[in-house]
Amino acid sequence: MSRRLDAYLEPLVAAERFMFYQAACDFAHQEIAPHLLSWERQRCLLPEKARQAMADLGLFGLTVAEEYGGQGGLQTELVLMGLALGYHSHSVAITPGAAASLGIKPLQLCGREDQKQAHLPDLAAGRRMFVFGLSEPGRGSDAANPQVTATRVPGGWRLNGEKCWSTNAKWASHVIVHAMTRPQNPPGHRSTCFIVPMDDPNLSYHEMGGKEVWLQSSTGALALDGVEAPESAMLGEEDEGFRVMVTTLNGGRLFIASLALASLAFALDACRGYAQERRQFADQPIGRFQRVQDVLLDMDIALEQGLTWLMHCTAQYEAGHLSRESAAKVKIECSRRASELLPLAMEICGGVACLDEFGLIRHQRDLFVCRVGEGSNFALKTLAARPLMPDIQGLL
Repeated sequence: MSRRLDAYLEPLVAAERFMFYQAACDFAHQEIAPHLLSWERQRCLLPEKARQAMADLGLFGLTVAEEYGGQGGLQTELVLMGLALGYHSHSVAITPGAAASLGIKPLQLCGREDQKQAHLPDLAAGRRMFVFGLSEPGRGSDAANPQVTATRVPGGWRLNGEKCWSTNAKWASHVIVHAMTRPQNPPGHRSTCFIVPMDDPNLSYHEMGGKEVWLQSSTGALALDGVEAPESAMLGEEDEGFRVMVTTLNGGRLFIASLALASLAFALDACRGYAQERRQFADQPIGRFQRVQDVLLDMDIALEQGLTWLMHCTAQYEAGHLSRESAAKVKIECSRRASELLPLAMEICGGVACLDEFGLIRHQRDLFVCRVGEGSNFALKTLAARPLMPDIQGLL
C-alpha cells in the first residue's frame, strides 16, 4: 500500500528533493525497519553499523556545505529526512537529525571560519558529532538562564555545572555548552556558548537510565567540574549565547514537527490497511463503519494540513523570514494533533495495537517527546501568544 504522506508531499517540493526523500525512505525500509523490533526488545541503543550506514549515505552531513565535505542540503532536506526515517522510528531519525539541527547548526550559524574548518568536515562525514548542552536538572523551559556557569580565568574560562537530556551524548566528540557568564546583564545577554571536547578530564557523562521513549537514541547527563575552556572555544559572541540558542532551536522545532507528522502518517497507513482487512458483524470490513471513517478522515486532514504548513514554514526558514512564534506554532500543532489522533487510531485496531510488532505503540510513546522536546508546548504557547498581546510586558 502506498504511503498517504507521499501523495501530499510530492507536489510541495522540487523533484530532486522528492527523489532524496524517496531514497531516504528506501534506506529506512531496507536498513532500519527489519531490525527495529529486535533493537527495541534488546533495549539497545542504535548500533554502530546502523550509524555508519547513515554516515555513508551522507545523512550526518546533509545540511553541510559541499566546500566542507557535506551534501549541501538545506532545512528542507532535514525535514524530509525526519519524515522518511521518523515514519519507522523517532529514535533512529533523531540521531542524524539532532546531529545536524542541534550539533552542526550552531556552528554553521554562529561559528568562526577557523572553527568551521576544524570541525565541519569530520561532522559531515560522521567521524565527529556535536551534542547541544542546553537542558539542565534545574532548568527546562527557562533555558535562557542556565545554572551552568562560566567564570573568567587567565587564558579563558572555567565551566561548572550539569547538563541533562543531551541527545547523542554517547556518540559525541564535543558538547556545545550554554553557560551563564554575566547574570547581571539584561535578559538575552547573560550567557555564552563554548565548544568543549567530551574527553576533557573534568567532564563526565553517563547515559540517563529508565527512559521509555526514543529507545534507540542516546540521552546523556553531563557534569562539568572545573572544565577549562580557552577563548578559542567560544562559539558566537561573549554574552550572546541566547542568540546561538534561539537561532538553533527554530530549525530544530521544524524537525520535531516532521517527526510528529511521520508518526501520524504511519498511523494513518496502518489503520486504513487494517480497516479494510479486519472483518466483523456479518463479515463486513470495519472500514465501512462511520466512526472508523471519521477517525481516518480526521487523520488524513491533519496530515495534509500539517504537512502543507510545515513545508511553508521550512521555506520561510530557508529564506530567513521564519519567526520564533511561527516555528513554535507549527511544532505545537503538529505534535498536538498527532498525539490526539494516535489513541483513536489504536482504538480502531483494538488489542493488536498494543503489540510492539504492530508499531503504533512505539509512535504513541515517542510522540510525548515531540510535545516537550525543543521547548515544552506549554511554554511555547506563551512565546507564540506574544504577537496577539503586544502591550503585555514579560511574555517569554
